[in-house]
Amino acid sequence: MTETAHLRSRRVAIIGYGLAGRVFHAPLVASTPGLEVAAIVTADRGRVAQAQQDHPDAEILPDADALFAADDHLDLVVVATPNDAHVALAQRSIEAGVAVVVDKPLAPTAAEGRRLIERARAAGVLLTVFQNRRWDGDFLTLRRLIDGGRLGRLHRFESRYERWRPVVRSDSWREDADAGRAGGLLFDLGPHVIDQALVLFGPVTSVYAELDRRREGSAVDDDVFMAMTHTGGIRSHLWISALVAQLGPRFRVLGDRAGYTKYGLDVQESQLAAGLRPGSPGWGADSPGHDGTIGVDGAEEPVPTLPGSYEVFYSEMSRALAGDTPLPVDPTDALATLEVIEAARRSTASGVVAKLS
Repeated sequence: MTETAHLRSRRVAIIGYGLAGRVFHAPLVASTPGLEVAAIVTADRGRVAQAQQDHPDAEILPDADALFAADDHLDLVVVATPNDAHVALAQRSIEAGVAVVVDKPLAPTAAEGRRLIERARAAGVLLTVFQNRRWDGDFLTLRRLIDGGRLGRLHRFESRYERWRPVVRSDSWREDADAGRAGGLLFDLGPHVIDQALVLFGPVTSVYAELDRRREGSAVDDDVFMAMTHTGGIRSHLWISALVAQLGPRFRVLGDRAGYTKYGLDVQESQLAAGLRPGSPGWGADSPGHDGTIGVDGAEEPVPTLPGSYEVFYSEMSRALAGDTPLPVDPTDALATLEVIEAARRSTASGVVAKLS
């Protein structure tokens, strides 16, 4: 790779300018040295105006047809659309020979995700999945504690992604009961907590799940519990819910030497929504008074949370485009997450533990 190729700014197109495109992808791309937001695809008038204001140098296009028909050279396409469009748009990018980042989940089904990965490999096109919560500050802190052996031999991992949103939003595709839309919390927040468990403890052999609809008028799962057994014997208990009036700990991790408990969600999403960017004062820093604790009852000590760093994803992606590093997230990891999601659905339907081959 020549020095000129390293220095050239790589042109990124972002398809979709809702929450994912506007709050996460566009700001992080724009903040990454060597990347530029060259194009944004959205047909919504309000989002067009917002995109023009946020990224005045980017070309705003009405649809993917216009994007892929343009002569402008692209180095990377980011798919930040509703879930049911992920596969088709990623496939178009692969066919165009352009590297692609797909927001999670990779696909509505494991079979579709597997085919997409195979097509990208056959075409020699880079494909990855945006698993930003690998760079949550509390998750980085937990990984350091585990790697340092401070908890001893682990046996249970508890993870919660809980909200208090008791009213169903009738205008949201995430509330659509059509299975092809891949709505519901298992597809929305499930990929975050499942991926974190797999990163920490490896493959899963079995899943027991309870997927419920608790809010009045809900057509999709909005209250989820999963118990996963990893190949090493560690058990992960995961909760996801929109109807939690009193939030539990984000993490509780138990070992034979100590436990670690942490309350509160990582701050980077709220910081991005408020206009902060990587490098801003306080970026990624946990809220005061929200330290986790480590130890045993009666002998606990605070553990300051490491700063979160979502910017690492696109920094590593930029280097992967240059051929310097592996992808920030192996797409087969996203496939493993989809297989767990499908096992959770089988378990709920049968009422028993679902095995993974």
